[in-house]
Amino acid sequence: VQLQASGGGLVQTGGSLRLSCAGSGRTFNNYNIGWFRQTPGNDRELVASTEFSGALTHYADSVTGRFTISRDYAKNLVYLEMSNLTPEDTAVYYCAAGSNWPAPNNYWGQGTQVTVSS
Repeated sequence: VQLQASGGGLVQTGGSLRLSCAGSGRTFNNYNIGWFRQTPGNDRELVASTEFSGALTHYADSVTGRFTISRDYAKNLVYLEMSNLTPEDTAVYYCAAGSNWPAPNNYWGQGTQVTVSS
């Protein structure tokens, strides 16, 4: 499965962005999908994930109540809706697919940069 993340950009504090993860291949919808982020010098951290059926979601404490992960099975897309953004959310965001839960990490897309200005 191949993944492509998009939707990053520059936004002011308090603003919103929607990231998209497009998956290719018939098996994309059979995988758990996660959004991770990474800042320079730090490990990649899990932000949110959705189980393959969509019945379960997981969020990091730092984004709970501000970020929402969702899936569009017909379009092979997973979204990350981000609101009330702060400079601490600035990072490169990656989507990943896999069988692990809550941090699927078998297949990775390229990152998309999110920058939140103060």
